Amino acid sequence: MHNTRQINKDLYYIGVSDRKISIFESFYPLYEGVSYNSYLLKDEKTVLFDTVDKHERTRFFENLEFVLGDKPLDYLVVNHLEPDHSALIADVVEKYNNIQIICNQKTKDMLYQFFAFNEQNSPKFVVVQEGDVFNTGSHELTFIMAPMVHWPEVMVTYDKTDKILFSADAFGSFGALNGNIFDCEVDIADKINEYRRYYTNIAGKYGLQVNNLLKKASNLEIEMICPLHGLILKDNIPLLVDKYSHWANYKPEINSVLITYSSVYGATENASSVLASKLAQLGVRNIKMYDVSKTHSSYVLSDAFKYSHIVLATTTYNNNIFVTMENFINDIIHHNLQNRTFALIENGSWVPNCACSIADKLAKLKGTKIIEDKLTLKSTLKSNQEAELDKLAKSIFDDINLKH
Repeated sequence: MHNTRQINKDLYYIGVSDRKISIFESFYPLYEGVSYNSYLLKDEKTVLFDTVDKHERTRFFENLEFVLGDKPLDYLVVNHLEPDHSALIADVVEKYNNIQIICNQKTKDMLYQFFAFNEQNSPKFVVVQEGDVFNTGSHELTFIMAPMVHWPEVMVTYDKTDKILFSADAFGSFGALNGNIFDCEVDIADKINEYRRYYTNIAGKYGLQVNNLLKKASNLEIEMICPLHGLILKDNIPLLVDKYSHWANYKPEINSVLITYSSVYGATENASSVLASKLAQLGVRNIKMYDVSKTHSSYVLSDAFKYSHIVLATTTYNNNIFVTMENFINDIIHHNLQNRTFALIENGSWVPNCACSIADKLAKLKGTKIIEDKLTLKSTLKSNQEAELDKLAKSIFDDINLKH
């Protein structure tokens, strides 16, 4: 039984949602699943835009065959070669043996890394470059290269006729689609956190490359964005473009404080909570706290991109940074987070010295500022350290006000 939806006169959604998957790319938790979006254009020539993950093969072909009807499948556009979108390319080529694959040269070269094509079963290719135009009848498609958003072969496709951007992984989100496939059918405010978590973890490192794509897209008249994951965008394109501009330029969305901590026996957590209370009394709103030993780093990283100020509070462990905090700090560095102000709390029962190691790591990030008034604990927060904590809270508060 098919599960498809007509998008406009010639375009159909034939993707699938996977609610059984619990971990994406063997790392990111998916409590609400994920969608693999594929689209079929029925013009004088038929064009399939990408495929889906191999685990959804049966449902994908049910959808494709229903919408295609008795028409042949003429072309397959490969915007992105990651297996959650390309796993069924060989199956499509085998089933529709006259099909031609539209892709760039980098994609063509990489295809042979994933599929055992040979001279007998090698597909026919239409290799395109930046700005090339391909006519399907009443539709004109043009192609824009988007390398490292977030693989080197990525391109996006623009339908000049209907003003639709097939955006590959850009503007995608975690989360299955629940019947509503358009942004105008849901409250987009409920989805922004997953858009951010998807962007920061998947493409967060590649701000420069994302900005290049945004610049190219700004020259297009776009009425709809069809990504490979998540909702089709119509009403909220300006909102998502603005969010992408913040994230790609490493600009915080709000001037407030994200407090992250790792705490073995609770003393560092207590100091973090007291600091949060003092910040709130000074007038800081929307403070967020995470135990990095408990919360998956993909959620913490997402909020690190959102907040202007980040507190790192942790224990000294093996004369270095406690393992879960070190992992989070490494995650920040690997995703190239820039232009943030950090405050440090270190703890240790005999040699509390991890703040220096943290500062050395953060120095790798462009635009990093570290507040000088760090707090050092020896096992627990003492009552005679309240003035130190007050000073740290005031320094963070004053720095936030400087950012306004």
